Amino acid sequence: MSLHFLLSGFEAHWFSWTLGLILGGFWFFRLAGVARGMRQIADISRPEWNLQSPRPRVSIIVPALNEEENVEPAMASLLKLDYADYEIIAIDDRSTDRTGEILDRMAAASHGRLRVIHIAQLPAGWLGKPHAMWRAAQQAGGDWLLFTDADVVFRPDSLRRAVAYAQAAPTDHLVLVPDMETHCWGERMMVALFGCFMVLGYRPWKAADPASREYMGGGAFNMIRRSVYERIGTFQALRMEVVEDTKLGKVVKKNRFTQRCAIGPGLIRIRWIVGAFGLVRNVTKNFFALAEFQWWRALGMVLAMTAFFLLPYVGAAFAPGWSKLGFLLALACIFCFYVAMFFHANISPLYVLTHPLASALVIYAMLRSTCITLWNGGINWRGTKYPLDELRKGLV
Repeated sequence: MSLHFLLSGFEAHWFSWTLGLILGGFWFFRLAGVARGMRQIADISRPEWNLQSPRPRVSIIVPALNEEENVEPAMASLLKLDYADYEIIAIDDRSTDRTGEILDRMAAASHGRLRVIHIAQLPAGWLGKPHAMWRAAQQAGGDWLLFTDADVVFRPDSLRRAVAYAQAAPTDHLVLVPDMETHCWGERMMVALFGCFMVLGYRPWKAADPASREYMGGGAFNMIRRSVYERIGTFQALRMEVVEDTKLGKVVKKNRFTQRCAIGPGLIRIRWIVGAFGLVRNVTKNFFALAEFQWWRALGMVLAMTAFFLLPYVGAAFAPGWSKLGFLLALACIFCFYVAMFFHANISPLYVLTHPLASALVIYAMLRSTCITLWNGGINWRGTKYPLDELRKGLV
């Protein structure tokens, strides 16, 4: 056996040990951080907060574009809320299906609780959803504004609990994490991975820390004081933001207003994706925006996803001898995340076995989003094209 062969084997073994320890250490310290941090996230489904007087008026703002399949159950749930003082403003944003008709019918039977705004044309310099919410906020009379999507279903006590917590915390901006409704194994596979990605990438408990740059926002439940919404520049400041729900949280944090993220099992739910490939469709629009439309940022995120989400499985299978230990530690930590998902989302820990497949699908979606956006010179979304140069100029 040649000296060259021995040295090559030694170098490969040392590389495997080093990479395994890096990945194992990353997942271990992340898991420890999540275990500590998630205890700081309030569960507002528990009866720990009482509404204070005076009770603020809340305006619920719901943009809808071609949502005929989802909008009726969502609106019906909002009309059944047990909070006393609230209004609903739904926006039919250039829909070509029956969305506007359904909203008008429900508004007529709502005894004034629900109002509908119809938008026929999108002004230049705006994305559709920020414009729709800005239009509705102009007509809203609430002390708080709750921005939510047209496919989110609310439990009757959800708004009352959210307002009580926002008063008690206190906070200027509250994000409530929804339950993810799943109908098949592919959807559960992707939702479980998404849960891991969220706590690793965003660390939602840090949103409440004024010394941290972490922030939170969510399309299912973004509730903000009206006075704060106006002081941060309204949605005019986010008029060309693709991920305007997340960036609302960024602008709130940047202007040093208080922010909280909360959970509430059973309070609100959404079917975020339809089938495993539903995530690919969703991410095609959003991912390159999260990378701020910079190819090198997108590539860095893809490489990080590959390293931390896929390599532990590769190393556990192929690393020589005891150098597997670091990779196995990483896998054990990933399994712990899936156990936590079982308690929070009732998704079996056995979905850890689908983690490589789900990760590969997300990586494909990331690359697809980047390539399609660059190739097309912008984003095509629901019949409207938004040029890349304008999207980059509109970033906050």
